[in-house]
Amino acid sequence: MPSSTVDDAATVVLVHGAWHGAWCFDRVVPQLRDAGIDAVAVDLARTGFTDDVAAVRAALDAIDGHAVLLGHSYGGAVITDAGVHPAVRHLVYLCAFALAEDEACVSAVTGAPGADVISHEGRPNLGHAIVQRADGTSTLTRDGARECLYADVDDETFDWAYARLTPQLNASLAAVPRAIAWRTRPSTYVVCANDQGVHPDLQRIMAGRCTAQVEWPVGHSPFANRPDLVADLLVDLARATG
Repeated sequence: MPSSTVDDAATVVLVHGAWHGAWCFDRVVPQLRDAGIDAVAVDLARTGFTDDVAAVRAALDAIDGHAVLLGHSYGGAVITDAGVHPAVRHLVYLCAFALAEDEACVSAVTGAPGADVISHEGRPNLGHAIVQRADGTSTLTRDGARECLYADVDDETFDWAYARLTPQLNASLAAVPRAIAWRTRPSTYVVCANDQGVHPDLQRIMAGRCTAQVEWPVGHSPFANRPDLVADLLVDLARATG
């Protein structure tokens, strides 16, 4: 694939989820750039939801042209707010929270229409993996992160990821977006059918809010073990929406 930037293609902006950082897209960004697509992975502020949104908006401000904006997991809440930026031409929710009005990540698990009847029997519980800290942040147990977020990756990849996880501000997970970008922007939802962190049936509920949806037989972190799937989707969208 060519290494030069494809003329008129949109820039891809990648937004990570809770406990993660821009590093989680380290296997995706090179594939995008090899295909000639400019890509920016944003490090969220981790000091509050509005600060996280501001970090994404700053990245979008710096782009010359249009953007495809992807959010993973909690990052979906962030792009729901930030995605009304005029540079954004397409939203991508990767097993992410495509929130509606008055929803937050923590409330959507049971509050989204239909979510209260989703069966969690026999599944790992991400809540049990969370370790609360006195400063209002949380971390994840090693076993819980493995079971819920990285169930389908090899041991080396998991070790690489777990060593980089950082505390997450709990208040951000309870924040409600001030804008609902998927109501005004085209969007694609990627359902990760083997996800043990965000229930696939909840993902399907939120996918119904988006313009299009695809489903992959992967766990919660395809950027780690199937970066080709993520990159291929984004290349196509960047070329189509630039």
